[in-house]
Amino acid sequence: MRDAGSLVSESEAARDDSAAATAVGDPRRVLLSRPALAALGAVTLAALVELVPTLAPLRVFSARPASSAEATPAASPSAELVVGESEISTVSEGRSELAPGSAVSPGAGTQAPLPAELSNLDPKLKLEDGDGKTLNAFFSALTHTRSKTPGAITRIVHFGDSIVASDYVSGTLRRRFQERFGDAGHGFSLIANAWPAYFHNDIERYATAGWKVSRVVGPLADDGMYGLGCVSFRAEKNVLARFSTAKKGDFGTRASRFSVSYLESPEAGSFQVSVDGEVRAEVDTRAPQKRAASYELRVPDGPHSFEILTKRGISRLFGAVLERDGPGVVLDAIGIQGARIRFLDKQDDAHWAEQLQARKPDLLIYEFGANESADGLLYPMADYFRTMKDVLAQGKLALPGASCLVIGAMDRASKKGEELKSLGIIPLLVAEQRRAANEVGCAFFDTFTAMGGPGSMPRWVRRGLGQADLTHPSAEGSDMIGTWIFRALMQRYGEFLSVPSSAGSGSPNTEAAKSSPNLR
Repeated sequence: MRDAGSLVSESEAARDDSAAATAVGDPRRVLLSRPALAALGAVTLAALVELVPTLAPLRVFSARPASSAEATPAASPSAELVVGESEISTVSEGRSELAPGSAVSPGAGTQAPLPAELSNLDPKLKLEDGDGKTLNAFFSALTHTRSKTPGAITRIVHFGDSIVASDYVSGTLRRRFQERFGDAGHGFSLIANAWPAYFHNDIERYATAGWKVSRVVGPLADDGMYGLGCVSFRAEKNVLARFSTAKKGDFGTRASRFSVSYLESPEAGSFQVSVDGEVRAEVDTRAPQKRAASYELRVPDGPHSFEILTKRGISRLFGAVLERDGPGVVLDAIGIQGARIRFLDKQDDAHWAEQLQARKPDLLIYEFGANESADGLLYPMADYFRTMKDVLAQGKLALPGASCLVIGAMDRASKKGEELKSLGIIPLLVAEQRRAANEVGCAFFDTFTAMGGPGSMPRWVRRGLGQADLTHPSAEGSDMIGTWIFRALMQRYGEFLSVPSSAGSGSPNTEAAKSSPNLR
């Protein structure tokens, strides 16, 4: 992809040639007149859209190819999202082909090794941390968890696009943190598979067909309320969702607390909650005013299965959480297939802030860029920076005592003949991501540079670390990136602990969490 400067230069050169030809009476002046050039430009642009894979969503002449997972809405930056909902017509269940390899055992020292050349944390794999204090709130929470303080749970909310929707990178981070600091439960899951590729490690999930969804990527909810997971689910009577602790492996095998987030409203229905096949409660979601709420059920710590069954009327739900009392770490993977980071702003601001405050995370992670790279320069970099900064600032405003981390975009490539070539838009996106993170006060991890910079995705594909779509990492590649980020965080955590005043301080997020509104 050529940059904006080269396009402008070529346009100016064409105008100069046209003017010169007209001045000397050259017969080419008709073909080089402005109307003719405009028509030629339109045809050329249309042809370019047909030929360039990353512009496939904008095609008008030929069919638009669906992605390997789903033809995701809002593929172009100018697409208008409509209000409405779509129905999930198939059963939602786990996809074994998306699961990683065997789990590592907590504390057993069996962490899968990286290739020898990547085993040391060299400068390109280190976090960029502004004044060196942007992660202190998170590290303070980790310190309480590490000291085995009763009930000390460190919470992470990890937003991202399709990589996180399949729990890639986020799944590795969850396991690494739980191996080191303790397993406090799986965390948040959507009610059903809002996308075919939606998958979470270390939890058993099942849902019947019949759930109707509105999503921040479209179709939109008219009130902007999507819960933490950015998806709103509605269902009539006798539609079911089940969440169970993992039946094998070393993570997610126990839970002592189950909660369901939903929306109350005057016309709402009810849903039934069961534990291990025994009905425990029927939750009436009617209320005079529309508002988010939650129902929590405590059980003895151990393996459990939880079911939600819609009963009377129409129920509107957002997601479910499986946790333990701690100490330990919980990581909520909030993956949104087809999303750009600016789509998080489709949420009603007060509602989104309330949902974040209800989870009380000590660290917010944002991992986007793949879909923005498909937009290319059709979505100006100035707008990208502004909208990304706005989203990061909203997170900071909702959780002033929490830390935040931006994971930079991966390299992405396209195929021209037999040649694989990195997209030129990636370094531009990474630069704006770094700038937004720095201005808002978030740490930054440069995935693009860590992978090897320009040309790295073709090399990753050849090594089995990247997928054939030249966009996403493989399971092995995702595990490598997640391990890099974990080690970079631990390197900074070690520095934090080396400063006595920092290591002994309480989490700044503690008081903010106490004062945040509680959802019932």
